[in-house]
Amino acid sequence: MLRQLVIRDVVLIDRLELDFGDGLGVLTGETGAGKSILLDALGLALGARADSGLVRSGQDAAAVTAAFDLPAGHPGLAVLDDGGVEAEPGEPLLLRRQVKADGGSRAFAAGAPVPAALLREVGGTLVEIHGQHDDRGLLNPRGHRDLLDAFGKLDPRPVSAAWSAVQRIEADLAAARQTADEAERDRDYLTHAAEEIARLAPEPGEETALAEQRAGMQSSAKAGEALQGLDDLLGGSDGALALLRAAARRIERGAADHPLLAEALAGIDRAVIETAEAEDRIGRAAEELAFDPQRLELVETRLFDIRALARKHRVEPDALAALGANMAARLALIEAGGERLAELGRDLEQARARYEQLAAELTEQRRAAATRLDAAVNAELAPLKLEAASFRTALSDGVPGPGGSDRVEFTVSTNPGAPFGALTRIASGGELSRFILALKVALAEAGGASTMIFDEIDRGVGGAVASAIGERLSRLAQRSQLLVVTHSPQVAARARHHYRIEKSHGADGTRTTVRKLAPDERREEIARMLSGAAVTEEARAQAARLLEAA
Repeated sequence: MLRQLVIRDVVLIDRLELDFGDGLGVLTGETGAGKSILLDALGLALGARADSGLVRSGQDAAAVTAAFDLPAGHPGLAVLDDGGVEAEPGEPLLLRRQVKADGGSRAFAAGAPVPAALLREVGGTLVEIHGQHDDRGLLNPRGHRDLLDAFGKLDPRPVSAAWSAVQRIEADLAAARQTADEAERDRDYLTHAAEEIARLAPEPGEETALAEQRAGMQSSAKAGEALQGLDDLLGGSDGALALLRAAARRIERGAADHPLLAEALAGIDRAVIETAEAEDRIGRAAEELAFDPQRLELVETRLFDIRALARKHRVEPDALAALGANMAARLALIEAGGERLAELGRDLEQARARYEQLAAELTEQRRAAATRLDAAVNAELAPLKLEAASFRTALSDGVPGPGGSDRVEFTVSTNPGAPFGALTRIASGGELSRFILALKVALAEAGGASTMIFDEIDRGVGGAVASAIGERLSRLAQRSQLLVVTHSPQVAARARHHYRIEKSHGADGTRTTVRKLAPDERREEIARMLSGAAVTEEARAQAARLLEAA
């Protein structure tokens, strides 16, 4: 609900703070007093296009702040949250707009700077403005289907879920077809490459193990070359052992009793023993270092084959096994692709049938709701002096989507036998306002913005019609806050809050002000509306009767 409007330097308004209450509030005043300025200012706070022409002459900028009381869970709070703005719970929501005289504007919501588009989106959930030239709300066919669903208490969510399922399966099918097409183009390459890797059958870590084996065998080969000929040097007929033993025999035959020769003989005996042991160790080492050259060749061949295949596929040798498995899986996908495509095709057919069934059921529900809505609106037309007119909710085939496949438009015929057409194309200005009111009354339970503004909805009518308009506005005000710009005393008499817009002329220029009227002031204002410039006692008496009847 709109709680307060604060205006600074907008056209003829210099300073204005206006408090609003719930129920029906009316704004009255003489023609040209500035009612449109007030609505333009509010529209500015709600995100309307910024016009530097709104800045009061001689001022640098204009500013408007609108304060709203919102219940928890209001759609406007969700819009703000999606825009990254957090409103304080329990506190009035402040929407503020500033326009500079030299162009440019700034917008704020809950104290945070926001784009004007976000302000406009939030404003759309807070206030509905209905006038003869309004091209939004009830006059915009894009919202008529949602209004019909709300009126009929219809739930399009199952249709939306079915539509989402169709979209998801279509996307999966398209992706599967693309994958299958790409895989089919690669079939020959995959077949050859997968078979090549399968024949080699490399294992993770095998290349490292083969390289270590090869290095070990190469090291053994070098050591074996160093041992060649040692047998002849140590153990041959002319080897070291034979020479040592011959030397020992000579010493034994000659002078073995000489102390020094005895020591020499003992040393030679030790040398013979150690040399014999060395010969044995060398023999055993030669056996251990012995290798099969053919084995080295096999190891090198496999090692080089693995490395060459890895280079060919531009992967590490340890990744060859995984690459082969991936290629085999892609080949399997090609083989299974036809079956998967067929399965998705069957799923899509079922999903589309489910969507069409639910959409058709929703269409029938909408037709029934349209019949009830037509009856409700047409029942309101005669009291509004539209007895020759008819209202019809037109349903036609539209583009299938999450809300079904129905196109809904509210149409009217202003005379018996005349063709039906869009509200804005068929109805005149005064008729259009009354059609809007009849629609709002019929759609009252369907909900809408918490604040509605009707701009001169009673223009061109009076007497019983004006009374009927006032009665319906009063009925609407039981569910929402209504602000009505009116020239009708019958409408003004039904208000809970009455505001008078006045224009004054002084030495400092022309000013527009707005003030809330006390009960006796209300009677005087309604009397003025009844009689014109000169207020008569008869007009005051008639005003009192209108107030009492309301």
